[in-house]
Formats: sequence, structure tokens, C-alpha cells
Amino acid sequence: MKEILNTISIWILPVIISIILLHGVYKKVPVYETFVQGAKEGFWTAVKIIPYLVAIMVAVAMFRASGAIDFIYNILKTWLDALKIPADTLSLMITRSLSGSATLGLLGEIVNTHGADSYAAKLSAVITGSSETTFYVLAVYFGSIGITKFRHAVLTGILADITGVIFAILVSRFFFYS
Repeated sequence: MKEILNTISIWILPVIISIILLHGVYKKVPVYETFVQGAKEGFWTAVKIIPYLVAIMVAVAMFRASGAIDFIYNILKTWLDALKIPADTLSLMITRSLSGSATLGLLGEIVNTHGADSYAAKLSAVITGSSETTFYVLAVYFGSIGITKFRHAVLTGILADITGVIFAILVSRFFFYS
């Protein structure tokens, strides 16, 4: 099973790119020119979203510096211990919805502290891959096109993040917990 997953993971991206290119050729789309046009539009989109990026980065920094994560940990400590969830992963679970770069920094700290093969590192990696930076997406993508009413998107994103974290914990317990 592991060999099959390794083979799939090696080939999946080249196969997807090839399918996209072949479909473009089949539909007689000027693939390279379309790609360059998309890159130009992407650059200007990046320029437009800088204020939103700054706002979300400041919000994440304030959240971490305020001690809110420690406060939440103290409330949930009994549950985390009962479910055998490493304490370090709580900050990752909380910040994942806010910032991908903050989450990757926390993941790096967990790997450096506990080791790459530790349960905490594996759980953190699965959580990182199973959830989305919901508030970043809302700020950047919705902000770049001018959407200001995103109440339902926030709820859906948070529910998806919670579901992702729960299933990440379950899957990690099944595959990695000894």
C-alpha cells in the first residue's frame, strides 16, 4: 500500500499538468499565451491584495501576542490530555485558520522540538494539510475582487476547518499513534 501511495504521489502532479496542457491543445487554446496573460493578471492581483495581507498578518501577530492561545489551552487542557493530543498542536490548530505562514512556523517548531518522526510532528503535518487558511482566503481572495458580504463563507470555512482538524486527529491516531 505504501509503495502504491508513493508512486501516486510522485506522478500525480506531472499527470495533472499534462492533462491540462493536452486539453488546452485539444480545445485549440493558445496555452502559453493564456498562461502569460494569467501571470500578468496575477501580478496586479497581488498588488491589490497587499493591504489585506498586512491586515491579516497584524491580526495574527496580535492574537499570538495577546496570550489568547495560552488561555484557550488552559481551558481545554483536560480534553487534550484525555484525547492524547500534544499540547503544542493546539496553537497550530488555532492559527491554521488565520495564517499559513504562522502555521508553517509552528509546524517547524514542533518538528524541531519533538523530532520529525514524533506523533506531534505527524499530527501537526496532517492538520496543516487537512485544513485551510480561512481568514486569509477571505481577506485576500474576497478582498481582491471586492466581496464584502461573506458571512456564509466564514461559517462554511470554519466548519470545514473544524472537520479537517477532527479527521486529521482521527486519521493520525489510526496511522501514527503507538
